[in-house]
Amino acid sequence: MPLSPHSQTDLTRNTLGVLAIAVLAGACFWIARPFLVPIVWASMIVIATWPALKRVQSLLWGSRKLATAVLTLTLVLVFVIPVLLTAGTIVSSADQIVTWSRSLIAGGLPHVPSFVADIPFIGPKISQVWEEAASSGPGSLAARLEPYAGRLTLWFVHSAGGAGRVALDIFLTVLLAAILYATGDHAAAGVLLFVRRLAGPRGERAVILAAASVRGVALGVVVTAIVQTLLAGIGLAVCGVPAAGVLTAVTFVLCIAQIGPGILLFSASAWLFWSGDTFWGIVLAAWALVVVLMDNFLRPYLIKLGADLPLLLIFAGVIGGMIAFGIVGIFIGPAVLAVTQTLLTDWVFHQGEEEPSGDPA
Repeated sequence: MPLSPHSQTDLTRNTLGVLAIAVLAGACFWIARPFLVPIVWASMIVIATWPALKRVQSLLWGSRKLATAVLTLTLVLVFVIPVLLTAGTIVSSADQIVTWSRSLIAGGLPHVPSFVADIPFIGPKISQVWEEAASSGPGSLAARLEPYAGRLTLWFVHSAGGAGRVALDIFLTVLLAAILYATGDHAAAGVLLFVRRLAGPRGERAVILAAASVRGVALGVVVTAIVQTLLAGIGLAVCGVPAAGVLTAVTFVLCIAQIGPGILLFSASAWLFWSGDTFWGIVLAAWALVVVLMDNFLRPYLIKLGADLPLLLIFAGVIGGMIAFGIVGIFIGPAVLAVTQTLLTDWVFHQGEEEPSGDPA
């Protein structure tokens, strides 16, 4: 059936309208591209700490300005300063780490301790490889590991070069977080109006669930990483491990990356054993066991406080999001999976649209 002239006009106008919207959206994305990372970080931080802002505001005579100032100052003290100190410690210690690594390589490896061979499954293989490396002499070991030392140096130089960009992103994140603290109610209302217009009550429920998942991840992953890092740093310092500050910074990165502090702490304990400090090696090994096992009950408990979501979904979102988007993906991944699961479940099992429940903010 041929289209009438009026229908053809509407089709042309609609096509040009969609094209114009696409061009405008692409132009806006291109202009805002340098600010996307700070905007995402600021949004994640504000969503995670919004209940704290409400409590502080109620304690400060209902003043949003005072509550915003307090939360922004807390953000600087708790987030900005530790991150800058961690990055500065790692970058400033690049030469020291590389020099220490090369001197360790040049000195050769000691013979493997006897208890390593008794480790189930992997002990004999580790003992065999270790003995081969120790018996080959310092020259052979240095020849094998020298390329990796060079790559490590290049990585530290690259990190130092990107420090200015990181500092700018952190400054913009704090500034945008302060703005969102002050105007968060209006921003949340605008987002809810947009998703209700786009997907109705289901979209509104999805946004509320995404905020809950961000809070759950912030409580479960970030707080657990901070607690484990603090305890690991205390153990390293008390047991007399060299460069405890640098190792603590590396521990925080490992905890955020969901690798955990076990590799570093048990390696430091083994180093104490090889150095002859048997007592402190045993103490650090026992302390490391406590710190590592803490992850099994502290993180699930904190995640459940923030969002009633399956732990498997949270962990898959954290790891997959980090691989896909970097560190900020720790928050984006679980939120995306949680929203997708909710929309699919609602579409499959519920025919009608119910009104969402909960605080939209």
